[in-house]
This record gives sequence, C-alpha cells and structure tokens, in this order.
Amino acid sequence: MTGTVDTIAAVSTPAGTGGVGVIRLSGPRSAQVLNACFRPASGGALTDHPPRQMVYGQLLDREGQTIDRCLAFYTQGGASFTGEPTGELHCHGAPLVLALALETLFALGCRQAGPGEFTRRAFLHGKLDLAQSEAVADLLEAQSREGVRHAAGRLGGALSRRVEAVYQALTGLDAHFCAVLDYPDEDLDPFTTRTMQETLSAQDDALRQLLGSWRRGRQVAQGVPCALVGRPNAGKSSLFNALAGYDRAIVTPIPGTTRDTVEERVELGGVSLRLIDTAGLRDAQDPIEQLGVERSRAAMEEAGLILVLADGSSGWTPEDQGLLERARQTAPVILVRTKSDLPPEEWAVEADVVLSARTGEGVDALERAVAERFPKGEHEVYGELLSNARQADAARRALEYVEQARQALAAGYAPDAVLSDVEQALEALGELTGKTVREDVTDCIFRRFCVGK
Repeated sequence: MTGTVDTIAAVSTPAGTGGVGVIRLSGPRSAQVLNACFRPASGGALTDHPPRQMVYGQLLDREGQTIDRCLAFYTQGGASFTGEPTGELHCHGAPLVLALALETLFALGCRQAGPGEFTRRAFLHGKLDLAQSEAVADLLEAQSREGVRHAAGRLGGALSRRVEAVYQALTGLDAHFCAVLDYPDEDLDPFTTRTMQETLSAQDDALRQLLGSWRRGRQVAQGVPCALVGRPNAGKSSLFNALAGYDRAIVTPIPGTTRDTVEERVELGGVSLRLIDTAGLRDAQDPIEQLGVERSRAAMEEAGLILVLADGSSGWTPEDQGLLERARQTAPVILVRTKSDLPPEEWAVEADVVLSARTGEGVDALERAVAERFPKGEHEVYGELLSNARQADAARRALEYVEQARQALAAGYAPDAVLSDVEQALEALGELTGKTVREDVTDCIFRRFCVGK
C-alpha cells in the first residue's frame, strides 16, 4: 500500500510519572536516528546489534549530554507492527526525561506522531485490515472481560475472516460468470441460475447472522444502559455505590436526595453495564425534584435493562406495582427487594433478587440475574461480532444488495444485471475491512486513537 517517507515519534505510555516510559519511532530513518542519540554500554552503535534485541545504554541529548540510562531496540521493515522500520526507547517514566528525549528525536528529523498514526501505518502497509485496526482502539477502551476478549479476537482477525468468507463466495460467483462469458471455448462448468440462487441464498443467511451480531457487539463495546428506578429511599443510590465500588452517589435518609441522574460503568455477571442512578419516582412539588423525576423517566425509556428497586422493610405498594408494570413495557426488568438486613414486611409479589447493599448479601444473585438477561450466543466466537455503527452500516448495505440480486434473479433478470448488485455488495463488504474504504472514513476512524498508538 501507500509508503511513508517521514519518521514519526511519540510517547506510548500514559501521561504522568511512572516506572517506565516508552517512546516509539516508525519510519525509514528510525534506526539512523537511534544511532545518533543512543550509545550502547558495550560500545559501537545500536545497529551493530541484531534487530529486535533490547540493548542497554545511554540516551544523549543534542549536546551529547546524558538524559537517561535506558533500553533500546530497532526493527527492520516488514518485521514490525507498522510494516516499516521502527524503534523504541524504554526510559525511566519521568515526564521531563521523556520530553527531553522527544526534543532530541525531533531535532534529529523525526516529527510528532498524530493520534493513531502508528496503527494507521500498519493498515497502509497491509499489516492490519480496517476491522483489525478498529479492534486496537476497542482493546484500549475495553471496560469488561468480554470487551477485552472480543477486541482481542477482532485484532486476531476473527471478524475479518467471517467477512472474507462472504466476500470470497460472492467474488467467486462474479468471477465464474465473467469467465464463462469471456471464454466460451474453455472447458468451464456451466453457469446456471440455480448456482447463483444457492450462492446468493447462503450469503444472504451469512450476512443476516453477521448483522444480527451488532446488538450483542454494541452491548459488549458500549455497555448496556441500566437504570436503577424506584420510589424515594428504595435503596437505589446505596446499591449504585455498592456496585460502583465507591461512594459515587450521595446517600441520606431524606427522601428526594437524588435530584439528577448519575452514571458509572461496571461489569456485573460478565455484562458491561452503564449504571444510571435516578431520582426517586413520585409526585414531587419541588420544581428541581420534578426535573429529576422527569430525567428518571427518560432514563427508563432509553434503558436496555431496568432494575426496579423496592424497599423490603416497608412493604409492597401500589406505586411499586405501577412502576414495575411501566418498566416491563420498556425493557428487560429485574425486580430487586432491597434492605434484606432490616426486618421484612409482607410482599404481594415475588422478587427476582433479594439483597442488602449495606452487607453485600444477594449481590451474587443479582449478577446471575443480569447474566441470564444477556446470555452469550450459543455459537458465539470471540471477535466475530460487529463492534460499531460503521461496520453495521456496511454489513446492512451488503445484505440489501444481495437481497436485491436474489429478487432480480427470481424476476428473471439476466445474470449480468443480477451481478451488478453482487458487485455493489462486494464494495460494501470492502468498506468493512478497508479494501475499498474512503480516505475521509479512515481519517475519522484513526482520530479516535490516542497519540502513540
């Protein structure tokens, strides 16, 4: 693919003081630049040592003064992550040390890498396709074990292989038709309507399954919006804090303490949840509390899971019943009976979970209930799920074109007319993996990356 002529550098470790700070270089002059500012303790130049071998030595500034004693290595060409010569400096993680090191590298002809530029170069040099490149960002942003596993699977090419199977089947159909048409004297299998119909039908099913994975992929990547709702003092904020692991929401015995929604990302039962603590639902006279109640109702409408909390120490009320019925019309619901550490009152309904946020009793039952509401697919393979709206849109368009081709074939259209839709489907699939993606799309994708990756 596209080659690069400049050499970039950036700090790849997080900002702030740390034990180790890593500076990455990529570009044709990577080894030359390191030779100019790094002196191996054994003498000679860094490139006197084999590629990919970590070497101990001194890092020097532009005036030849020692900045740090550190480790360095270089790679040659296609053996690197980016597909071009690269190098790394592993320094002490002091911000000033890293700043002086970068200053030296820039003086030697490197330039500051932009967000995602290392991964972008890997894409341009064919080391990663676009789906794998996006998986790098997904892995950096993952906030659950399932998120990490799926991102790692996509980085390993699981989604790309799934897409490629459909792409190759449609390409084979197109190529076979063209071969029969262009070389009538060759001994080729006849091109039949039945062959087209069978192939299109199989790929239609495959694309439907792929597009169907977007719901699950969105849950894994973005988290399920989960609203905690109930009457005032039902224990919403207490449970919210218990699940978050710290006092994120204010808790008092005074009804109406929570006036606004509060969010926190947690993993529960293997499911990534965007917990939303809401104001207690009641007919409030205070205009500020009224606004909080309205936002609570809006959170319910947008939720993918609702935890309806009711105080187990005060008994079941008509207000609890009305709230439960409303919630069940909106999203999957888990009815939680709270405050199990207090003397219970008689209830007219059976709760899904009984717990105490204060003691932690019953939280394991809540985890199981959440896992049951969002089961992993029976044949789900880590990394095969669509993870973002761009991918889902490309898969949707590919499916639409395959469906159009099937309809045209059934209506008796000539094969060449049918295959124009097949070619459009191929182009949409190419956008998913980056075979035909536009420059502005790649710009948008890599802007979400951090500098140094």
